[in-house]
Amino acid sequence: MEGSPQVLIIMGSDSDLPVMREASDILKQFGIPWEIRISSAHRSPARTMALAAEAAGRGIRIIIAGAGMAAHLAGVVAAKTTLPVIGVPMPGGALNGVDALYSTVQMPGGIPVATMAIGKAGARNAGLFAVQILALTDERLADALRNYRLDMEREVERKDADLQAAQ
Repeated sequence: MEGSPQVLIIMGSDSDLPVMREASDILKQFGIPWEIRISSAHRSPARTMALAAEAAGRGIRIIIAGAGMAAHLAGVVAAKTTLPVIGVPMPGGALNGVDALYSTVQMPGGIPVATMAIGKAGARNAGLFAVQILALTDERLADALRNYRLDMEREVERKDADLQAAQ
């Protein structure tokens, strides 16, 4: 995305990319520059901590972290930055993502992580939540977000009208 990235999307594995693309697609739709990286809390902890610690200095304003199973990525990132961190639990594993949800949402007091739903819906909402945060100081984004919501409402009404016409 053009311009200095405002959002860092980080994931523990390249297998998380199909899910985390939902977040980048939303950011792209709203014209928000982002960068996307692979770094693991367990397999590359020094790299992960450096990405988190250096993010604010590079102009990053929000971090979206997606990970599965033990899912310590969002917490490790949050421990190394004061930027808002949004966690996305990945589906899969023995518990189909419930383990990742618990790992992401159960942060100790003092190190918050905003936690979204498991999988693609969670990644999409993480992107939208990042837009909402940035829209606090950007009226263009606030207007775009209002229009996005209106478009969703109109789509529901259109689908209902189509359903009623088909009966």
